[in-house]
Amino acid sequence: MKNVFITGAAGFIGSYVAEEFVRQNWCVTALIHRQKSEKLESLAGNGKVKFINGDISDFESLHRALIFHGIKFDAIIHCAGRASDVGWKKEFQRTNLYSVRYLIKLTKELDIERFVFVSTTDVYGLRDFNCEAEDDLKLKACPKNPYPEFKILAEQYIKRELPKERFTIIRPAQVWGVGDTTLTARIVDYLKWSPWIVHFGKWRGKNRWPLAHVRNVAAAAYLAATLTEASGQAFNIVDSEHTSIDGFYRIIARIYLPDKRFKSITLPFWIGYMVGAAVSGMSNLLNLQVPFMDPSLYALYAVSRNLDFSNKKLLMILEKSGRKMISLEEGIHELEHAQQVISGS
Repeated sequence: MKNVFITGAAGFIGSYVAEEFVRQNWCVTALIHRQKSEKLESLAGNGKVKFINGDISDFESLHRALIFHGIKFDAIIHCAGRASDVGWKKEFQRTNLYSVRYLIKLTKELDIERFVFVSTTDVYGLRDFNCEAEDDLKLKACPKNPYPEFKILAEQYIKRELPKERFTIIRPAQVWGVGDTTLTARIVDYLKWSPWIVHFGKWRGKNRWPLAHVRNVAAAAYLAATLTEASGQAFNIVDSEHTSIDGFYRIIARIYLPDKRFKSITLPFWIGYMVGAAVSGMSNLLNLQVPFMDPSLYALYAVSRNLDFSNKKLLMILEKSGRKMISLEEGIHELEHAQQVISGS
């Protein structure tokens, strides 16, 4: 039986990745920093996951974790990192770049076959796209933000230090699904107090919001670790359906705030820019994990651009493995069911 080491396994994406590897009969060692997740607790209760405490930004901590009980790991899936649109630059550098350097060093020292890095489509910058493929896009952190900046540097480091057969980079877009406490939670919190769905700029909410269902991300992580065809590749994780930002807001509103009705309004981009700059400035000063309100400047750019990315590489890899994408309809049904369970209806 093969062994995988997963960082960030208690997080939203990481816990689904762990579940995917368990489903594929791998032994999972989950690196935990502060707390476990309900999903991981359930898997561990069945004896399918081992927990190890450690810090991705500390080399000795990672080294101890990777030699835990003398396990020979076949793959590392690096899900951990700081995923935020605000915060101090040095914190992003520590968690999103230094951790990669340490893990690559250990990948080589311990002769681990495959290193899978969970990056982001934000490495292309935030501008209007027209379904370009990965190989046709340059990496560019624009507007400046530490999150994509250090993801780009991490990707470049991986490509320099490891031969192509030893790594794969996956770039999820906007990850969603049951258990999301970031993207969905921010939208729900905003809609609770706002009487409108507010858009900024020329697209008026019709721009593509590139969703990536968390189970599609988990499947991609597994295939990235196991398929020869995925080695040396960097590919986008994007659902096939073209969902607009206004459409996604309305999906979330229908599920979580069914008794509330919304009208969409569009404001000039410069108004949003002024608000976003103030929000980001204060949030960065305080090194907050999330901005104290929306929109931050980075979030403003994200929701005001047509982020239309190709997923052809992902589809080819899924077809090679005989798997299908989780559809938008399936994802919505899962959210509805989970909300019904919570509400007791």
